[in-house]
Amino acid sequence: MKKSLAYTFSLLSLVVLWACKKDNYPGGEISPYLAIYDVRNLFKGNDVVLSKDNMFGSTSITGVVVSDHSGNNLPNGLLILQDSRRLSLLRGISVAIGDAAASYKPGDSVVINVEGGTLTRVDGILQITNLTNDVVTKVSSGNVIPPNRIPINLIIQNPDNYESTLGIIVKANFSPLSTPADVLAGDKTVDDTFGQLTLHTESNATFANNEAPFYSNFCGILFNKTAKDGNRVPQFRLRTGTDVVKLSSAVNVTPVLITGFISDVIGTDADYEYMQFMATRDIDFAVTPFSVVTTNNAGASTPAGFPANGWATGGLRTYKFNLTAGKATKGSFFYVGGTKKLINGASSTNISSSNWIRAYAYGGTGEGFGTGTTNLLANSGNAFGMAIFEGTNVTAASVPVDVVFIGTGGSLYSAGKGYPICNSDYYDIKNPITLADQPYYQNGTNTLAFSYYGADLGIFNKLSGTYDLTLGRWTKARTQVPDTLTKTSPVSQIESNNVTILK
Repeated sequence: MKKSLAYTFSLLSLVVLWACKKDNYPGGEISPYLAIYDVRNLFKGNDVVLSKDNMFGSTSITGVVVSDHSGNNLPNGLLILQDSRRLSLLRGISVAIGDAAASYKPGDSVVINVEGGTLTRVDGILQITNLTNDVVTKVSSGNVIPPNRIPINLIIQNPDNYESTLGIIVKANFSPLSTPADVLAGDKTVDDTFGQLTLHTESNATFANNEAPFYSNFCGILFNKTAKDGNRVPQFRLRTGTDVVKLSSAVNVTPVLITGFISDVIGTDADYEYMQFMATRDIDFAVTPFSVVTTNNAGASTPAGFPANGWATGGLRTYKFNLTAGKATKGSFFYVGGTKKLINGASSTNISSSNWIRAYAYGGTGEGFGTGTTNLLANSGNAFGMAIFEGTNVTAASVPVDVVFIGTGGSLYSAGKGYPICNSDYYDIKNPITLADQPYYQNGTNTLAFSYYGADLGIFNKLSGTYDLTLGRWTKARTQVPDTLTKTSPVSQIESNNVTILK
């Protein structure tokens, strides 16, 4: 009891002393600038008059101007700016200031006192209204706006995240395909293989009668438009004619496409893993040999470090199969993998009647390089991948005709050491925006990968997409469709809903 009373007295004494002690801490000072991210989040469907109270003590926003009204293709009177002040998340906002909006140029840094303005949606676009140019202060000009590549599927999923920001849609065609007589004016559907989006060009735009190019990058600003049914739909607008960059129209058809794989059958993986491919032309492998190389970058795989010899690194890092016999007809599947030829590990459906161009016991040394293994494709969460090459002589400089990666972990790329990629739905040998060289996986923009699904589940990974032989490119990028197999699954299960070839 005495100890309890003493403790209580001491605690009360501390409280009294703390309460009586003069507080000399001056407190924090609220920033006058509220991030655009936070401003947008104030809107919950009803108009909001902006004030210090609802802006948490702030009065202004700041950002870099991305609008350019010289092309007559942006909504009149809107000054459009973006920032990434909150959590490094890029967000944009449109501010209605009337004709003065046209006097600002991309790269202008501005501060806008928005206190008293109204946050509202006008024809689908979230904007701040009831302001004049008097509340805008230009701080500087000529600021660099970093390029922001946005796959269309991300825009469709979260259009509000990209509204009023400057973005680039790369490697896009029109759908239906444009002809030399087509011009940009009106509403046209652009397709970057990840999705489709409406590109809107006003009839009085300075570039309205410019050619609608066959294959291009499009730089512009995303808006939301209110459709007839009342729903908001995203709409992309170019600012000027220079926002269209035409790309090469050369047609280079990939001879073989990677269409699926199973990296982790039920039970042991030893000699049971396999990969599925599709030929885009008739191939006699005795006449035109190919090779398939896999890479396993699990922590225990050796040699360690970055792969100085690329796909030819060997050891437990890369393993090669030679395809020197058999035939595959245009549009047909064929398989490369272990010798068991079973769909899902031991005691599962026999699929030896399928077109196995190479079945090789990968527990032994690879055909040219690779240490024997029971686990051809990684189960660790680190990256693994597969690539197919024309010919059987694979070196550090060899570039595949198709390549797929799963995961991003491990020692993959550093200063010219890495796994070469090819131009595909996911990878680009040159940066599609800056045209800088980026010939390796995890180099530049080549960071996309498919996902690894848990161990011992018997999942066949279908890579479902659409490849157009006329264009020599993907018109719908491959998406990963995990299909859980049983021990009795038929081969038809792994040969449906895969890649579609347009002839």
